[in-house]
Amino acid sequence: MPDRYPLVLVDASGYLFRAYHALPKLTNSRGEATGALVGVLNMLRKLIDEQRPDYIGVVFDASGPTFRDRLYTDYKANRPPMPDELREQLAPLKEIIRAMGLPLLEVPEVEADDVIGTLAQRATDAGLATLISTGDKDMAQLVSEHVTLVNTMSDTVLDPAGVEAKFGVPPARIVDYLALMGDSIDNIPGVPKCGPKTAAKWIQDYGSLDGVIANAEQVKGKVGENLRAALEQLPLSRQLTTIKTDVALDFGPTDLVPGAPDLDLLRGWYERIESRRLLASLNGESGGDDPAPAKPAPEYAMILDEASLDAWLEKLAAADLFAFDTETTDLAYMNARIVGVSFAVDTAGSVEAAYVPLAHSYVGAPEQLDRDAVLARLKPLLEDPARHKVGQNLKYDISVCANHGIAVTGCVHDTMLESYVLDSTATRHDMDSLAKKYLNHDTIHFEEIAGKGAKQLTFDQVPLEQAGPYAAEDADVTLRLHRTLWPKIEATPSVAAVYRDIEMPLVPVLSGMERTGVRIDADELRAQSTDLAHRALELEERAYATAGRKFNLGSPKQIGAIFFDELKLPVVAKTPKGQPSTSEAVLEQLAADGYELPKLIVEHRGLTKLRSTYTDKLPALINAATGRVHTSYHQAVAATGRLSSSDPNLQNIPIRSEDGRRIRRAFVPEPGFRMLAADYSQIELRIMAHLSGDERLRAAFAEGQDIHRATAAEIHGLPLDAVTTEQRRSAKAINFGLIYGMSAFGLARQLGIERGVAQEYVDLYFARYPGVRAFMDRIRAQARADRYVETLFGRRLYLANINHSNGQLRSAAERTAINAPMQGTAADIIKRAMIRVHDWLRTEQPPVRMIMQVHDELVFEVADGAVDAARERIQTIMQGAAELAVPLIVDTGVGDNWDEAH
Repeated sequence: MPDRYPLVLVDASGYLFRAYHALPKLTNSRGEATGALVGVLNMLRKLIDEQRPDYIGVVFDASGPTFRDRLYTDYKANRPPMPDELREQLAPLKEIIRAMGLPLLEVPEVEADDVIGTLAQRATDAGLATLISTGDKDMAQLVSEHVTLVNTMSDTVLDPAGVEAKFGVPPARIVDYLALMGDSIDNIPGVPKCGPKTAAKWIQDYGSLDGVIANAEQVKGKVGENLRAALEQLPLSRQLTTIKTDVALDFGPTDLVPGAPDLDLLRGWYERIESRRLLASLNGESGGDDPAPAKPAPEYAMILDEASLDAWLEKLAAADLFAFDTETTDLAYMNARIVGVSFAVDTAGSVEAAYVPLAHSYVGAPEQLDRDAVLARLKPLLEDPARHKVGQNLKYDISVCANHGIAVTGCVHDTMLESYVLDSTATRHDMDSLAKKYLNHDTIHFEEIAGKGAKQLTFDQVPLEQAGPYAAEDADVTLRLHRTLWPKIEATPSVAAVYRDIEMPLVPVLSGMERTGVRIDADELRAQSTDLAHRALELEERAYATAGRKFNLGSPKQIGAIFFDELKLPVVAKTPKGQPSTSEAVLEQLAADGYELPKLIVEHRGLTKLRSTYTDKLPALINAATGRVHTSYHQAVAATGRLSSSDPNLQNIPIRSEDGRRIRRAFVPEPGFRMLAADYSQIELRIMAHLSGDERLRAAFAEGQDIHRATAAEIHGLPLDAVTTEQRRSAKAINFGLIYGMSAFGLARQLGIERGVAQEYVDLYFARYPGVRAFMDRIRAQARADRYVETLFGRRLYLANINHSNGQLRSAAERTAINAPMQGTAADIIKRAMIRVHDWLRTEQPPVRMIMQVHDELVFEVADGAVDAARERIQTIMQGAAELAVPLIVDTGVGDNWDEAH
């Protein structure tokens, strides 16, 4: 082998996939996946540092079909689509490679292997030694005295002798070897049960694939039968596994001269992906490994005796603010019991933290203080509103303490919410991400001390040597995060007001709602499940009859074959690989166009989803102690300020379908109570009227008109009573579509009309409501200038892509800029209403429970005799949660279940 290779060719697509599957799933503090990206970049840097090539090509597979797909329609048919987490790393990787000054190659209709093979052949013809950096065994066929392979991830090198030693055949016979074995990943047919040893032996015995074919009758046993059965397809397999070395390229090896790196662009990218090693490489430093080595753990106190506890209780009582965290047996707040508590205080400008273990029960665990006794001593401190606390996701700790009879108050700061109001899109808001972003600190991860998967320990089984630093660090980091985040929030009074007046007061409200829970009629849901199963089975049989045969209704491959090969349905869209798509959107489009089989599949999937998500699942979520279902509400998930929920997700229970409404009928009050639902009427359109100042829109709301009928009347120049049902439906689609950024094209698809007609509707709308157009133009310009938009109450949503060079990303950001002030303001209003309703319930204690929040709706359980008074009071409170230029209207309903009340 030569000491140096003038030409280096990199199989970048192969490395990206291998790095994704082999390396840790790293993310930056923004929550963006970076593991595969960093892995490939480090490999490239190492390769270039070692080789210093004169010419280099970093080769990616181009999107779309290749000549192999034309040869064999099932080529790579078994390959799953690229995971989203990997796909999002592809574009940044390419941009960084270009910024490094490296020639990046993508040639349509051929794979990266063929580009590499052709360049290697041309280099050989020119007398240039070539090093191919790859982990793909197929590339071994290219090895010669002039071409060597290196696997940078395993540091293995293959020359001709190395190929023969590894595979048992020389490079010239690798294609034959691969054809015999086939490839399940690429869906290349081979000889069943022919593995590497058998393939190599046959080639050694008979010289080549042609020799094996000619002597097939001599091969004994079952594998011989398999060989003879596969003879017809072996020439095709050889063709598919042969790397082309004669691709018509308009460049050659000596054109691949690396350019000067764009250091500023690289620095920006390396900072974004938070790779100290790559950043250091720009300055000629080593930078260490990614992720960075852990720093020595700080000295944290472990409280195991009364004297230490006494000292810490004095510190907490004297502190203006202390951080507080619980360690528990369970992530489910209703079931969790305290295993230990940790605290942190600010002492002379530095943070001091400690852990109090209370219930570690593994064999050999040291003696710990009595849990009940310690919690009894902590109770006055935790329940004192004058003793200010800070935590990370305090709602969980409040609920856990409630399980032990402690009603925590004085929770004035929550670092999760501080991060969220500061910039909801900058990062995920968990402690690990926040510590990395704002403190450049790598926290101890739970998996490091408890393990992973089925063998993961519960916290009470984690040894104190590991549990103590982990738990105390949580409190330490929480206090340090608060010291970093709070000044940033205070610097913007409107943001501070959202945090102080909306998000923090909402924490105990949500905790109370969660713990109250909602009653579910399990028998009703089980009956619905049975009905859904029967109906799904009927749809399945109808689908088989329509298709003319049985098939798997969940298999995209089988559906594609029936749709496009057998029934010849129109191709609505294609996959990234150029195959006809059978995505949910495609199925719905085909169903809307009147095709029976797609319609049946869509209906079947809808029923099975309702069953798996709700009718089967909800009964299993009923808490044994309370007999109710307890969801978890999340404040720091939706970018616009809306709440979300999980386990179960109450926000997505369908309302428009009869089956969805049936599920809502299983949400019932306890005996002696009724369900009361209070829903803001058309709140986002009312907010649009307020923000835009449009006179006609405001007048329609002020007069209490049906806004969709009024819009139809304006657009068509008709009296209100002359508007048809169809005209009102179209106006409703426009009213809601425009505030969500819908285009004329989208409106046309929704209404089933020509695009030109839809554009006329939009133009007429803006002509009659010029204030709305002016608002949209104004908000886009403001967003481009400030890079954020605000709600009526000062909540900010930052728009990273508002000035992006990519038109699609920029357009999406502009749509968000228009919608976010309305959706965010609606979220702020209902949160303000919840806080005020909670205060009423707490102070006057009527026989009313607030049990659910779903988008613009609050749901209550109300005692039979208190319904009228409660309805009036709730309406008054909710309608008074904001002052708009148009009336804020709340519709209410009462019933024996949620559906009746809605």
